[in-house]
Amino acid sequence: MSKETKNAIIHSLNKYGITVLDDQKETLVDRIKNTIDEMLNDENARHLKVSSYLSDKLGYTYSYLSSVFSENTYSSIENYLILRKVDLVKELLQEGNLNLTEIAFRLNYSSVSHLSGQFKKTTGLTPSSFQRIMERKKNMIALNGQTIKLVNGK
Repeated sequence: MSKETKNAIIHSLNKYGITVLDDQKETLVDRIKNTIDEMLNDENARHLKVSSYLSDKLGYTYSYLSSVFSENTYSSIENYLILRKVDLVKELLQEGNLNLTEIAFRLNYSSVSHLSGQFKKTTGLTPSSFQRIMERKKNMIALNGQTIKLVNGK
């Protein structure tokens, strides 16, 4: 394929929010991120070791995956995993269907305090502070450019 044709295709795809990854290592990093997300969304896989799961799914040694990931993102796979888990904790807290103990178990944390510590370190808030803030946001309604606070949902 000519360079001009390739650039035209890339430009066309960009209009739809599709990014073409040209570099094999960037592609592998994207696959690592997607595989971690798959793992976190799979109840059976959440309790597996991340290193084994990634190696099995992607067909590379964990040390190679870790090296490529950190070269391209300037961060570690472990840090990415923590950020993704904290994002999931936020989502689950906002849904309000599970308490912190259930969330900790679901996301394979060793304890509620471990989850809380990672959450605070990552967000600067405790999980309960985050819940209070989100609850306050729910109780606010924008009306004609003004914000009105609801009391007891009224």
